[in-house]
Amino acid sequence: MLFGWKANANNDSVAAAIKAFEALPKQINLIKKFEWGVNNSPENLNQGLTHCFLLTFTTEKERDAYLVHPIHQAFTKLLPNILDKVTVVDYWAKPSN
Repeated sequence: MLFGWKANANNDSVAAAIKAFEALPKQINLIKKFEWGVNNSPENLNQGLTHCFLLTFTTEKERDAYLVHPIHQAFTKLLPNILDKVTVVDYWAKPSN
């Protein structure tokens, strides 16, 4: 998923949200892998989305259970005042030929 923060988002609030997101894999064992980073593309095509978060699940059922998990739901409550844009893409990786 890609996040873009509100122009008036406090840096401390953004950092706290990222720290809380980073903690989710230790609290929700449905998450098999987690990584994140800040956009550094020179193309400037990110449309205000600056942070990328990648979560890996074994099955769609586990992903769906994560979405309604109380700890994930608590995390999402940190976002309304600071999150401007979000794009979510769910996919299963295809092997390259």
